[in-house]
Amino acid sequence: MASAESITYGALKTLAGGRVYPDVAPASPVKPYIVYQGAGGVDETTLDGADTLQNCRMQVAVWATTRAEASTLIQQVRAALTAAPVSGTPIGAPVPVYEDNTKLYGSRQDYSIWYQE
Repeated sequence: MASAESITYGALKTLAGGRVYPDVAPASPVKPYIVYQGAGGVDETTLDGADTLQNCRMQVAVWATTRAEASTLIQQVRAALTAAPVSGTPIGAPVPVYEDNTKLYGSRQDYSIWYQE
């Protein structure tokens, strides 16, 4: 059975040296890495009941030791998630971030992903 998480992982698993994690990264991960998690979506339930067509708003965050590396990686994520068979739609532009406590540069972007349950 397909899920937004399995679709996202399948599209991203070769990026960042395979360091692609659901929800949170492990303690002291090798950089760069990618983290993804569902953040809602569109509900297709009608008076006839739930539809097998599902939607997920998937948030993807990348983390790296330089701004340039984070920017390149989020562009790779965008290419992977907008290509077939995923054909996700970006929701807004990437948002660059910096974490002072970890000294890591990041970027995050949300995608609308439709899939058949």
